[in-house]
Amino acid sequence: QVRLVESGGGLVQPGGSLRLSCTASGFTFSNYEMRYFRQTLGKERELVASIRGTTGSTNYADSVQGRFTIARDNVKKTIYLQMDSLKLEDTAVHYCNCPAKNVWGQGTQVTVSS
Repeated sequence: QVRLVESGGGLVQPGGSLRLSCTASGFTFSNYEMRYFRQTLGKERELVASIRGTTGSTNYADSVQGRFTIARDNVKKTIYLQMDSLKLEDTAVHYCNCPAKNVWGQGTQVTVSS
């Protein structure tokens, strides 16, 4: 069964850091691009970051460039989103995704608040 399981969300103060994890099962993880999206109530889901499978090349939304880092461990079948210098507007439910497999994680809440 193709599946993505997320962890690592929580509450943090502005300027703080969090790391999200997303572990895959049921497919050859290393071959595929993986993505993180986020969504707030009433807004469309926003692509935050992506990482290629074979090359490991990355892309980021302008809103998180320089603050977030996406990485992958193909042995552990896991991607990570390191979020630093968090801002109030980063508050959202974050989802990992494998577009080729059309599979989503369950979502994890990130709340940035003082």
